[in-house]
Amino acid sequence: MPANPYRQLPAVTAVLDSPAVQALEPAHGRAAVADAVRAELDALRDRLKAGDSPDGAMALDAIVARVAVRVEAGSAPMLRPVINATGIVLHTNLGRSPIAEAAAKAAYEAARGYLNLELDLGNGKRSSRQNPIREAICPLLGCESATAVNNCAAATVIVLRALAAGKEVIVSRGQLVEIGGSFRIPEIMGVSGATLREIGTTNITRIGDYEKAIGPNTALLMRVHHSNYRVSGFTEAATLQELVALGRKHNIPVVDDIGSGAMFDFARFGLPGDPVIGESLATGADLVLFSGDKLLGGPQAGVIVGKKELIQRIEKDPLMRAFRLDKMTLAALEVTIRVYRDLRRARQEIPTLTMLSTQQPELLRRSEAVAARLRAIPGLQVEVRGDFGFVGGGSLPDLKLPTGVLSVTVDGISDALLAERLRGGSPAVMARVQDGRVLFDLRTVFEGQEPELVEAIRSAAMS
Repeated sequence: MPANPYRQLPAVTAVLDSPAVQALEPAHGRAAVADAVRAELDALRDRLKAGDSPDGAMALDAIVARVAVRVEAGSAPMLRPVINATGIVLHTNLGRSPIAEAAAKAAYEAARGYLNLELDLGNGKRSSRQNPIREAICPLLGCESATAVNNCAAATVIVLRALAAGKEVIVSRGQLVEIGGSFRIPEIMGVSGATLREIGTTNITRIGDYEKAIGPNTALLMRVHHSNYRVSGFTEAATLQELVALGRKHNIPVVDDIGSGAMFDFARFGLPGDPVIGESLATGADLVLFSGDKLLGGPQAGVIVGKKELIQRIEKDPLMRAFRLDKMTLAALEVTIRVYRDLRRARQEIPTLTMLSTQQPELLRRSEAVAARLRAIPGLQVEVRGDFGFVGGGSLPDLKLPTGVLSVTVDGISDALLAERLRGGSPAVMARVQDGRVLFDLRTVFEGQEPELVEAIRSAAMS
């Protein structure tokens, strides 16, 4: 009668008593190690039940080795660094903007100790955590005041709640967009307690439509940036200048939700299309709302700039506490804004600006240098060619960025499998899969990451 294979499995205690497993406990805890042992033994039982013959896999040494792998994998953070080789600069799934080194250092210093978050060091009295943002951005933009919350959707909600709860906000139908993650402008307005007054049509909304809709319950006139949506062809939209004039005529504030947070005209990089914060303020918008982690190139935040009296009303709203920024984000945001005092420094230090301003010839040169190292990998074929990337993140979505890419194939490995191995590596690599090839766009790869990228491709190709 053949031996029962299940009897060959060691007991949980036998594995736990192994010196190599016991060595894992100080760093990971006995409970986590015991869970890994049980999981490994359960996996072996499942193999036996399926009719598999694990052979040497059931030896104690082999089990101990796999338990160590399980423990290490289980203790690794789910959020981990990724090399972004997609060429999408503001990649929402990869955290959008990588922030400047100075901003990251400020966040680190804020996290590791104490700081004067709500304390005036001059007089020793309590202060507002918004003061550093105000002092950094108001001289830069020439606005009366500023405040910041945890994202631009939150900025929209609190502005509408504080200034228009129970009243009407007039918005063009052509601007009632979904901003991602199934969040829609009408729903955001509903949450705020404001009543949406839709005017015009999807493609045509004239200033006269706004004026006809104004009534005794009108609280705000609002313009919303299209984000990742465009209307082309037979179109017409009231200008911000017209809205400001109408608002002043009827003593109604004008809110310009521009979304992406461009501090200057990106036409200098050949990227026209997004509203500029300072231009909206100069035109006369009473409040301008924008994101910190898009074209601004900072941490996730929603920044509100404009009239002091309106911002004071916003900051008194009870919801402000729920939406407020933590000390690390505030520290990073303040430093990011201060870097913009010198646009040349901003272009050099803020990664988003560096990536967007890098031209195709430089990207092709870098790609050729990396390709030369990749060609030494057996079975790997690499070609350098021109292609296109995108800004991403809801900013200038239909505008292509001329770039250079590494086009890679590996003998005996499909494009999907190669991409899967790259995602599962350390560091993980995200690339594009297209026409049976895996494409690597160095626009979004830091130069210091190039050696890691080469080794990641080598490891995926040779696995």
